[in-house]
Parts: sequence; C-alpha cells; structure tokens
Amino acid sequence: MKRLYILRHGKSSWEDPALADHERPLAKRGQRASEAIAKHLRREGAIPELVLCSSAIRTLETLERIEPELEGAKVRIETRVYEASAGELLALLRELPDDVGSAMLIGHNPGLEDLIAGLASPGPELDRVREKFPTAALATLEFEGRWSELGEGSAKLVAFVKPRELEA
Repeated sequence: MKRLYILRHGKSSWEDPALADHERPLAKRGQRASEAIAKHLRREGAIPELVLCSSAIRTLETLERIEPELEGAKVRIETRVYEASAGELLALLRELPDDVGSAMLIGHNPGLEDLIAGLASPGPELDRVREKFPTAALATLEFEGRWSELGEGSAKLVAFVKPRELEA
C-alpha cells in the first residue's frame, strides 16, 4: 500500500503587491495554519519518505514549518510543481521509484485539488475536497500498485484535514 500526502501551502501574503506571485511569502495566518498541520502530522505519525515541494516562497515557508515533524524524509524542491496542472503533477508522481512507500506533494491550487479529484474514488471526503481545498489543507490518499500506475479513481482518500478544524 502506497500513501500520498497532498498539502496546499499556507495562506500567502499580499502585503507587497509589487512581489511576483512566485515570491509571495506566507501571511501570519498561513504561518499559524502550517504550524497546526505540523502538529497534526506529529500526532498522526504521518511521515512521508519523500517530499516534493514547489519552489515558490510560500511553499518553502510551509515546508520550513512542517519539516521538524518529517524525521528523515528526503526533500526535493521541484520547480515543476509551481503552476502545474493536475496532469503535470500526476506525471511527476508517476516518475517516483517504487521503493518509495509514501510521498508528500506541497503545492498550489487548482492543480492539487484537481489531482485529488481525479485520483480519488467517490466518497464523502472527496465531496468535502470538491467543496473547498483551502490553504494549508492536507489530503491523504492510499493506493495499491506502482507509482507509474497511479491514475483516475485508483486511490482512496482516507483523510482530509483543514487547519481550521485543528485550531478549534
């Protein structure tokens, strides 16, 4: 059984409108939400073997806040994640070696939400993702087989957590 964690970056700051999208940092709210997700990862023992993170500043700052909980995970900053479509993200995941049992993808919408919607079989958690996949939300999918075989409806969405649910 393989496990895929999909994490959207924390809320970004629009304080400096002159910054290019790629360069926008996390807002204070995004920092708090990322820290809440980090605590959740620790409580759940959710430690991926490999993390693929977008090169955007807000994703790197999200990673920085959760990284202390990712004991021993290999981290790859992956420029292809920034502005990637669901199809491009799927192609990236299909390249993973089969000895990787679990991976985390830290990136952006709409690509992440569309990826989850395509991979996950129907169920109540998928309906929640389709309603809204907010910033710093974490989806956990499981599937049998090889990364190269990952495809439409081949995974089960086993958990979906929004930071607001954790902070309450």
